Amino acid sequence: MMNNHTLLKEFILMGFPVGPDIRMFLLGLFSLLYAFTLVGNGVILRLICLETQLHTPMYFFLSHLALVDISYACNTVPQMLANLMDPVKPISYAGCITQTFLFLAFALTECLLLVVMSYDRYVAICHPLRYSVIMNWRVCIILSMSSWAVGFLLASADLILLLPLPFCGPQKINHFFCEILAIVKLACADTYVLEILVLVGATSVLVGPLSSIVISYMRIIWAVLRIQSREGRQKAFSTCSSHLCVVGLFYGTAIIMYIGPKHGNSKGQKKYLLLFHSLFNPMLNPLIYSLRNNEVKDALKRVLCRERYVCLV
Repeated sequence: MMNNHTLLKEFILMGFPVGPDIRMFLLGLFSLLYAFTLVGNGVILRLICLETQLHTPMYFFLSHLALVDISYACNTVPQMLANLMDPVKPISYAGCITQTFLFLAFALTECLLLVVMSYDRYVAICHPLRYSVIMNWRVCIILSMSSWAVGFLLASADLILLLPLPFCGPQKINHFFCEILAIVKLACADTYVLEILVLVGATSVLVGPLSSIVISYMRIIWAVLRIQSREGRQKAFSTCSSHLCVVGLFYGTAIIMYIGPKHGNSKGQKKYLLLFHSLFNPMLNPLIYSLRNNEVKDALKRVLCRERYVCLV
């Protein structure tokens, strides 16, 4: 108990304040995008499993990125769709806290996986003769598992700060899912220090890994510029372009949301940025890697040709 109020056991996600017709349109649109996300990342996972040509460290890390994107979308989108169908249907306190934890864990894991993938590209281009020795399968497994473990550990630290907070009203969260800062603002306690800690933590886990990626690509660019042949430079850049696009989308939206300017009426804008971050990014990642990567396109053609032959037989 606090201030003679009953502690809340459920919340209502306000989602998108639109009329019934627009709500149904958004329901159909987001359902379609959600399906594309699952299918696109599922295809990437299947190709990497089936095609031996893709059994390399780069695609091993890409398979983990696809798995994170599927988990990312499955954590937030179903609740958003349910909220569009029934805007007043509450979400339980336990469900809300679980969604917050998983969102942070998957976001942090993806953040670290992108760093690992940039390191892989750095070794491949700057130390090609030692690549198979440096990026052996033992190292790849350690790097990928460490990304998952550290992501969940850091999310647990935020969860430990969030759990003791008392919530006694109001129960409406101005978001389409249980985003940590939106929940903290509802606590009936002084949360200034906690908000600062969350923002400092977000800044650290974004700026630190991004700095590592920038340093890796500065060395990559320097190494590529020293390649004599034009074809060699183009091939080297092509292996990095897809990863750079994904890094730009992920870190760009995340930095604007958590490190960007706080002045003005930016709450609504940042809510839509987070929609892009949690729905469009996971959908676009497999498209970027398939459309800009000849190895993935060739693998897809081989799998389709084999399946078509089997069906004809």
